[in-house]
Amino acid sequence: MPQFAVDGAELTYDDEGPRDAEDVPLVFIHGWTANRHRWDHQMAHFRADRRVIRLDLRGHGESSGTGVRTIEELTRDVTALVDHLGVDRFVPIGHSMGGMIAQTIALAHPERVARMVLVNSIGRTTYSRGRGLLMAASTRLPYRLFVAAQIQRAFAPGHPRREVKEYIRASAATPREVVMPLYSAMRAFDVLDRVGEIRVPTLMVHGYHDIQLPVRQMLRMAKGYPDAVIRVLDAGHELPVEKPAELTATLDRFLGGPAAGARP
Repeated sequence: MPQFAVDGAELTYDDEGPRDAEDVPLVFIHGWTANRHRWDHQMAHFRADRRVIRLDLRGHGESSGTGVRTIEELTRDVTALVDHLGVDRFVPIGHSMGGMIAQTIALAHPERVARMVLVNSIGRTTYSRGRGLLMAASTRLPYRLFVAAQIQRAFAPGHPRREVKEYIRASAATPREVVMPLYSAMRAFDVLDRVGEIRVPTLMVHGYHDIQLPVRQMLRMAKGYPDAVIRVLDAGHELPVEKPAELTATLDRFLGGPAAGARP
């Protein structure tokens, strides 16, 4: 379980697979209150043939650090880690907030992104007035109840309650001083008017039943991308754990082929 020190935090990460693989490495970025194990199924599949990297974001999982308030700060952590590992170009694969980080990387460092995958992610969060008031009110709940409400509704109806409870427990272990500022940062995130600048092939995978970041918001974003592939699966917001095999197969088709993402 290696760790990397950056700006007062110790980031826990995994770096697996062959270093001499032709394909550029995959960098998996988890979402808000989650951890790197959201990607267990995908890591197990891809590490046989290519280099795969994942991390616990600052203040999440087994990484230390608090005081983070913006998506840009998390983006700097991810780029610092790949620099530390000697990775030049890579494929960022981000879930939810991780997809916001991936897009921020692609806009700030386009030369480093070979392809990109956005899982249940969007370029701008838009709410009705009623929904916005409800979300603002939810922040006044006791912390555990606030987290439980967010995670419960992230799963499609019918997902095993035992698993949902376990994800609530793990998410509530993420420090409040990390969770609440990043909740605000996600609500304020907006790159919708710039997504046309992201010219690499991009896969957007979304859950049909996602009520956290509805599929219509992803489709609105996709219209601005010059080279986007869209897949909608029968799941909610937590695709990596609701439909792990289907997501992995979708990634495999998009990333497949000899030396996918290599420089021409």
